[in-house]
Order: sequence, then C-alpha cells, then structure tokens
Amino acid sequence: MEQAIAAGLVRDPSSLAAFLLRRLTTSGAVAAGLAAAACDGGDLAALDAEADARTPSPALRAASRQQGRGLVRVGRRAWPSPLWDALPAAPHHPVALGVAAAAGACPPGTPPRPPRTSRSAARRRRRSGCSRWTR
Repeated sequence: MEQAIAAGLVRDPSSLAAFLLRRLTTSGAVAAGLAAAACDGGDLAALDAEADARTPSPALRAASRQQGRGLVRVGRRAWPSPLWDALPAAPHHPVALGVAAAAGACPPGTPPRPPRTSRSAARRRRRSGCSRWTR
C-alpha cells in the first residue's frame, strides 16, 4: 500500500477502492495460474521464482512462503506423495496449493478430498464429537 500511495496511485477513498479491486483481480489470477501450472507438473522451482517476481512486497512474499510451508506440512500427512519432495524448502502458497491438488488427485476445478479413513476411525470420531471429514 505504501508504494501505491508514494507513486500517487492511491490518493483518496475512490482510488483506494479501484486499486484494491485491481489488486484482487490480478493477484487472484496469478495465484490461480501458478497453482494450476504446479498441479500440471510444471517446474516447481521456476514457478516459485515466478511467484517471487510477481509479489512485489517483501511482507507479502514472507506471508506467502509461511502459508506454503504450513500447507506442505499438513498436505504431506493428508495426501502422502513423492510430489511434495520436488518443492523448494519454503514454497509460495500457490505453488504448494498446486502440489496439494495433484497429490490429492483432484480433477481440475475441485478441491482435494480429505484422506479416506476406516469406518472404525470414523465411528470413533463421531463418538468423540468430531464430525469433520466423516462420510
């Protein structure tokens, strides 16, 4: 935001609204493109470098990498796959999301499904009050 104000792109509430709308539109499309390319088996290191280049703010880059690390940590447990090993040490979130989609074997346009568990595990969760991911 500071850069946009310093550059004169944001001067008042209406220019702020226009700037934020453009930012949401473009950053969402970029993130979706990176995730789709990662899901399709693209070069993960190159995609991660692209995410770095397309994220101008150091704070946003750090946040994206932190979210990516968290997703990898959870994703490795939920959808074990050798695909995770090809990721850089601290990948950007969209790149990690693409790998999660590939590891979860989901068709395009659908989120990965949680791992299947045994019926006895589902019964234990229901008895304990946890209804998450039961079928």
